[in-house]
Amino acid sequence: MTETTTALVTGANKGLGQETVRRLAGLGWRVFLGSRNAARGAAAAAELVRIGLDVEFVQLDVTSDASIAAAVEVIQQRSPRLDVLVNNAGIGGTRKLPHEVSAADLRAVFETNVFGPVQVTNAFLPLLRDAAQPRIVMVSSGIGSLARTSDPGRLESTLLGLPYPASKTALNMITSQYSRALPGMKVNAADPGYTATDLNGHAGVQTVTEGTDAIVRLATLGPDGPTGGFFDRTGPVAW
Repeated sequence: MTETTTALVTGANKGLGQETVRRLAGLGWRVFLGSRNAARGAAAAAELVRIGLDVEFVQLDVTSDASIAAAVEVIQQRSPRLDVLVNNAGIGGTRKLPHEVSAADLRAVFETNVFGPVQVTNAFLPLLRDAAQPRIVMVSSGIGSLARTSDPGRLESTLLGLPYPASKTALNMITSQYSRALPGMKVNAADPGYTATDLNGHAGVQTVTEGTDAIVRLATLGPDGPTGGFFDRTGPVAW
């Protein structure tokens, strides 16, 4: 147990989260599959266990302090440390135009996409600090890049919205701040790219495997790997 790399992926009962769990567990890691919905999370974990992977479901609602604390306790009982935390849980929120968005619309998305990763990261820091090479991956989006959304040649500049893009821009700054506050850890943001998931009605052009390339790369960084960066499957992304 002590020699096995251990990871937690939040929001992992489907899509990018479940594929990240599958790929990391495929490396011989023990991976905790976090999901707010217990039935769906348990079913997703069972599916991966059936193909011989070391996956364990843990109930985790990133908007609930009590749920986060319970998840910490469960993982602490099962592993002496946490090597990798992938903050993947996220919601899309309303598709209203910016001038139609209410404060309540923003709060709903920020609770999961911004406050959630902060609360989860802080709660798991003691277990991460017990790892030799701890890594934290924040699953962001190219639509949170100010450079891309202001470039008329990029798809991101054509997509109007407020809660989701703003939440990912905020998450990018959170990534930058954590990377400087935690010099002993690799803290990076991943842009999955336009991937076919429930979030976009499966309109994305990438498969979930392609969408997890950047996440897996950052989760498996060695001691000389980058920290405080933003990457997609092809390389660095401009903030």
